[in-house]
Amino acid sequence: MNLYLTRHGETDWNVENRVQGRTDIPLNANGLAQAQALADKIREENIHLDIIYSSPLERAYVTAQKCAEAAGCEAVPLDELIEMNFGEFEGATRDNRDYQEAKKKFFTRYPGGESYMDVAARIYPLLKTIKNGPYDDVMLVAHNGIARIVNSYFYDMGTTEFRKFTIGNCEIRKYEL
Repeated sequence: MNLYLTRHGETDWNVENRVQGRTDIPLNANGLAQAQALADKIREENIHLDIIYSSPLERAYVTAQKCAEAAGCEAVPLDELIEMNFGEFEGATRDNRDYQEAKKKFFTRYPGGESYMDVAARIYPLLKTIKNGPYDDVMLVAHNGIARIVNSYFYDMGTTEFRKFTIGNCEIRKYEL
């Protein structure tokens, strides 16, 4: 089966280099254009999708709806795909020293938030459920933190590799599940 993964379109906090996490920041004008360009790509390249699962956060779900319209399928929000809870660091700039130090501790929860292990505990079972489900071509519309975990499901990644992994806004990756 084919699993496609994309990240939502751009938000103002992306531009400002801020940690978004579960803060529900909407797409900006460029993000809406990126989501439309992704939908156009799905249509033009005739990428077959049976279903799209999305984070329930607006920036991801709006992106998913545009893609679903282009693919002629349903966009279904799933709580499992919500972005990682970065706790007290939500809204902080990504170059914040305390945030960068906390980011190195995969087993430790961000103060008031989640750890990467917490996120993996919800993403890995979801991927297994999708694999055993009725669909052949599935797209996930999620976030950078979720993309890190999804990528680690398919590829062995060292800590530095994991920490540095990123996916661009509306970039699409394909995995075989």
